[in-house]
Order: sequence, then C-alpha cells, then structure tokens
Amino acid sequence: MPDTLPEWLDYIERQHPRSIELGLERVRAVAARMGLAAPARRVITVGGTNGKGSTVAFIEAMARAAGWRVGVYTSPHLLRYNERVRVDGVEVADEALVAAFAAVEAARGDVALTYFEFGTLAALQLFGAAALDLAVLEVGLGGRLDAVNLVDADVAVITTVDLDHQDWLGDDREAIGAEKAGIARPWKPLVLGETQPPSSVIRHAYRVGAPAIVHGSDFFIDPVDAEHWRWRELNFALDLPRPRLAGGIQLRNAAVAIAALRALPEDLPEAAFAEGVATARLNGRLQRFEPLSGVEVLVDVAHNPQAARTLAAELAGQPVQGRTLAIYAALADKDIAGVVAALADVIDGWRIAGLAGAGGRALAVDAFAQRLRGTAAAQATPSATVDDALAAALAAAAPGDRIVVFGSFHTAAEALAVLGAG
Repeated sequence: MPDTLPEWLDYIERQHPRSIELGLERVRAVAARMGLAAPARRVITVGGTNGKGSTVAFIEAMARAAGWRVGVYTSPHLLRYNERVRVDGVEVADEALVAAFAAVEAARGDVALTYFEFGTLAALQLFGAAALDLAVLEVGLGGRLDAVNLVDADVAVITTVDLDHQDWLGDDREAIGAEKAGIARPWKPLVLGETQPPSSVIRHAYRVGAPAIVHGSDFFIDPVDAEHWRWRELNFALDLPRPRLAGGIQLRNAAVAIAALRALPEDLPEAAFAEGVATARLNGRLQRFEPLSGVEVLVDVAHNPQAARTLAAELAGQPVQGRTLAIYAALADKDIAGVVAALADVIDGWRIAGLAGAGGRALAVDAFAQRLRGTAAAQATPSATVDDALAAALAAAAPGDRIVVFGSFHTAAEALAVLGAG
C-alpha cells in the first residue's frame, strides 16, 4: 500500500478505468461498510454551475465567526490536495488524509471507486471523527448522482444553472437543472441563487416538498454605498461590508450563503455574517497580482461561457489605461468558442497555452489552436505551457496593461504557482 499522500493520490487515480462515473450505488455500499454516519450536526450541500467555491467560502467564514466548528469539502484543488478538506479553517494534514484513504481502501474490497468518490468517502470519515457543528459539502459534478449526494443535507444550495458538462448532465438548462436539483431533500430548504431558475428545479422542489428560497423573491440584495450593502428578507435585514473577494458577483454568492445559514434551525449572531463577508478568502477568483510595476495580472478559474460572461463584465467595469491581454488554457471537453465569444469585446490580444498536467482531459496547444479557428482568438500566440505564456506576456507588457489568466482550475493553478500564491 502507498505510504505518502502523493503516492496515495497516484494510487486512487488508477483505481477506476474512467475519471468520472456518476452513480451512488458503489459509493453507498462502501460507506455502509465503513459505518459512516452524519458528518456533522448540520450539513449544507452546495451545487451549481458556477459560484460554488465562493459560496462555500462565505458559509465557512460566517459559521466560524459564530464560533461553530466547521468542516469543508471542496473540489477541485489548486495548489495541493489538502485544500479540499478543511476542519476549523485548517487544511487536513497529509497523515490524516493517508489514514482516511487507507480506511476507504480497506472497506472497498473489489468495488472500483473514482478519484472523487475515494476522496469524498475519506473526507466524510474525517468529518465524522471531528465533532463538527457544520459540514459544508461542495458537489463535484451535477448533483443527483454525485458522491456528495450520499449525505442528506439540512439545507441544499444551487448557485446557478448553465451549460457545462453537457456530456454528463444534458444539453440545456432544464435538463442540467433537473440533475442539480437532486441534492434537495423532502421538507428541507433549497436555496436558489438565480432569480429565474430553470422550471425543472422548481418542479423537483415542489415534488419532494423542499421549500424553495429564491434570490429576488425570498431574499434580496440592496446597494447602500461603495463600501456597504444590505441583505434583506421579510421582516429582517443585515447591513454588511463589501466582500473581500473581488468581483460584483461575490455579492450574490455572499447573499446565497447568508440565505443558506438563515435556513438552518439555529440562529447565527448578526455580527457573524458581517465578519464572514469581510474575511472570506479563496484563491483564483479575480485574484490580483502586480509582478511588474504598472502591470496587473488577474487569475480566474472561469472555464465555461457563463463564468466567462461574468469575467467579461468585471473587466468592462474596470477599464485600464493600456491593453487587456488574455492567457487562455482550457480542457478539451469545454466550450472553447463560447468562452472566447463571451470575452471577445474586452480582450485586446490573445495568448493560448497547453495543459500538459491535466491528464486525459488535457488539450495540447496545437489542438487548442485548431479549435480556435473562426473565433476572435484565431490569431492567438501559442505557448506550450501557462508558465511560458505568462513569461512572454509579462515581457511584452507595458505599464498600464492588464494580463488575465483563465480557462480552468489547472490554468489558475499553474499561474498561481508562478506568481507565488499560498
């Protein structure tokens, strides 16, 4: 058996012939053999196309500000696997993860588990031993058949529903919404971050008796001034600081997090919401660096058209004196043309890069260039790696220019490693 965390990660990646296989039968059988119980006194499950990670970060920060002991399971990671499993704000150590992986291995027998399923079971075992007040579980893919859906949540959250992972979830918002709605539980609140969620989500909530709490109908965001905003529902309001996380979309993510916590049976002190909004942190979300004087570098995990539209709105709302230069590196199964179209009006020059470290979903730069024919990025300058593209972009940049690195979590991770993020 493996000894170190890197050895275990390599091992579990080879235990299933496919990187993704949706379904709960296998993971449920292994969980039963492990004797896994509820991972915490309360559980919030967070699904959606975009905004999941930020929403989880806000929930965690708010609950911890209230003095709760919180466990968080997220994916994917950026710089190290330990980011995926946190207890009381601290990444779980290698030794604890190794022990949890060994427990999963001992229980699974001849059941083949995917990398994500293996990690989910390990996280649930760690949480079960940690005496948590709250576990916050981020859905990996979809919802209904995702391994996280093994757990019955006290509150389910769907941040947004848009086109991504169509090969697995369906070709339109209605089909994708039906899959994501599967995390709702009978008579337990379902918080929806969109003002007009797909009708499939509302139908499912009605069918199972899950009370839907909808942004724009049941809770609201009111602007106050440049530094403050107000979260409001019927007969209750919170005056709050602007989020530390960059981007206007973070107001909605924070609002959804508040709605989720307010839907729990326990009340949090009002001050905890303000502290959590102000202190929540997350790498790779419009994260800013200035490696050269007068040249700004933004790193964002945007990887589908909806996220690219959000990124484009942020760039348009914050014009720079010079040029905005893109470094784009994507996975092979993404809507590359759709992402380029969403950003075409705010990008002055394009560079593309390969993602050699992304495994079977990697897209070499030559194949990437072929996919860009007929798009606004058709004449993009190629580089073999994100590291090379970033170095070339910085060498060509002038004071007042802005470089935006995006396209996947792998892209952001490679850029953050170069730029020195912790």
